[in-house]
Amino acid sequence: MVTHAASDPYARHVLARMADYVTDEGTPWARRLWDIGSILALEELWEAGYWEAHGVLSGAACTWQRTQLTALIGPDRGLGERELRRELTQLLKHPLPDPSPARRRLREIIEHARPGYLERWATVVNQPGEPQVKPERLSRVISAHLLDLGYSASRLRTWTHSLARAGASTGDLTDSAVELAQASPRPFEVLVALEKAPRRDLAEGLKPWRDKGAVIAWLRENSHSTQGVRAGGGFVHRFTAMDPYSAAEQARQLLERLTARAQFLRRDRGGIVPLPHIWVAGHPHAIPLAPPARGADVLTLVNEGHLYQDPGRGSRIDDALELAASLNRGPLAPAVAGGWAAVESLLTHPDDPQEQERSGKAVAADRLAAVIACSWPRAELTALAHRHKPQQPDELQRSVQACTTNRERARLVAQALRTAGADVLDFSGSSTKWSDIPAGQRMADLVGGPRRVLSDVAQTFRIALRRLYRTRNVILHGGATRGVALEASLRTAAPLVGAGLDRFVHAVYEEGVAPLDLAARADVALSLVDGETNLDLVDLLEPGGS
Repeated sequence: MVTHAASDPYARHVLARMADYVTDEGTPWARRLWDIGSILALEELWEAGYWEAHGVLSGAACTWQRTQLTALIGPDRGLGERELRRELTQLLKHPLPDPSPARRRLREIIEHARPGYLERWATVVNQPGEPQVKPERLSRVISAHLLDLGYSASRLRTWTHSLARAGASTGDLTDSAVELAQASPRPFEVLVALEKAPRRDLAEGLKPWRDKGAVIAWLRENSHSTQGVRAGGGFVHRFTAMDPYSAAEQARQLLERLTARAQFLRRDRGGIVPLPHIWVAGHPHAIPLAPPARGADVLTLVNEGHLYQDPGRGSRIDDALELAASLNRGPLAPAVAGGWAAVESLLTHPDDPQEQERSGKAVAADRLAAVIACSWPRAELTALAHRHKPQQPDELQRSVQACTTNRERARLVAQALRTAGADVLDFSGSSTKWSDIPAGQRMADLVGGPRRVLSDVAQTFRIALRRLYRTRNVILHGGATRGVALEASLRTAAPLVGAGLDRFVHAVYEEGVAPLDLAARADVALSLVDGETNLDLVDLLEPGGS
């Protein structure tokens, strides 16, 4: 029997957070998924050993990665309670060079850990008498694992919404997640139609090629509309994927490679012009060729009127924006390379100390993590201020409406949480209330222990951004564009880079403060918050904390 959502607030909380994590466009960076799953993180560590042996990644970078992973997997109940966990924790205490018996052993342990991962979590969550797993933790575990398995965000969004509409209980939720994890990839037939195809004679002899008539016939055979389709031909490929959207993404990446090849033609350079949709057999709707943006938003460009201003020559921040422009919709490898180049250009300097633990330019990741961590409280508190909408206006709502700046609104909400806890906020009139309720609790936890919570958040950001740096090194120095964590690295880091760039644009154009100076301000603020200087959570990036 399905339990109504109102009778299982735990499941409602988990589903709300999962919906945040799998909404491609529309979820603010402060509520997105910042982690990858433990199994993929172990795969990434195993792969790193190969790149260390080939001089692409430094020993210091791999040691840092292994040390942080050891801390992260400690509370991961999906990695077993006894033998499996013991084997894994013992391995991670020591280097895993390639080749070595330890690295070969890691490979075998990963193969044992992957099957049953979510089943083990489901057993823990549904075990009577066990301490309840925090819903924030469970939502991250399930979302990250399913995304890492290859499910698209679009598929998972439909899934979470259907569970929420059905009023799924915690048991329903975990059972359904396990069922998804146990499924195997399946074949999909995908049509990519082209408006223009230079040197068509080179395509016509290939098995996947379809001429104009065959494209129309394929669409009709698969119950797709042909209205407005003006194709000069196309390719029908078979991909193995978890869902139609993931198959379309594979087709999109293949098309990007073909388009890249066409840039090297002497005649008709770049002449491949695709139609704006991709079609998947068995899926009822055409899928847009343009992928969802990856969430690298710099809202200050509009909010503070900088979008069309001429920055003049030599603007470092505009150079960085140009470098990072491919983060949202560019091909994977250029997006990683450009995104990291933007970060490094703003947050490194020749006078940086050559610390062993900070291999190469990893200091840029740490500095950006500090800036974003200091941005997080005001971003969430401001959102909560706007979404506090009780059925009957209360004093907090009236006070918020009287404010003229978001800084004032955020400060009011922080004070209310400090005084009365999360229950002071009422989102009954908010269309996003199921996401706002857990956000209110997170902010209540933050105001109750600012230094501890911000330290954890900054470390999470640091891990995601250093992953971006390692992925960039594998691409540029290893020449590999298919790393095991490439897509996950962009998924987690792109919104964070966008959030950092947003703060740098504000600091440069509104205050005349350089990115390195803002990073120093953030680093100091994380040390001083909630201390003798009375530095407030809302003012972490303000000059002098004022």
